[in-house]
Amino acid sequence: MVFQRVRPNERLRPNRFRIAEPTAKPQRQRKVWALDLIMLPLVGFDPEGGRLGMGGGFYDRSLAYLQRRHNWHKPTLLGLAHECQKVDRLALASWDVVLHATVTDQAWYRGSKAAQGAALAEVSSQP
Repeated sequence: MVFQRVRPNERLRPNRFRIAEPTAKPQRQRKVWALDLIMLPLVGFDPEGGRLGMGGGFYDRSLAYLQRRHNWHKPTLLGLAHECQKVDRLALASWDVVLHATVTDQAWYRGSKAAQGAALAEVSSQP
């Protein structure tokens, strides 16, 4: 996964999943750790910061380095959702990256520090 600056009115082209995206331009690409904010799409979420994606693991792999850093502050991870996508609780795997918050058409959910800490602890305890 590549993170790239996109300019207003830039032409987008469908990728292999038919999602519109800009043409790759290495001079505009940024390392994930240099970003301030990442807005993540999702299929489902819980109020504690759990996120269910499309199953490809693209964001989890790109953000895996965060689970090795105990005091990270950026990028801020913000889930984008509709209220109907909220569930009480998601079962998180050791590789799942927890969101700082999720915003919906009706509310703002701030992920809990306890959930973020639990995800980190679970990863840290594995061989």
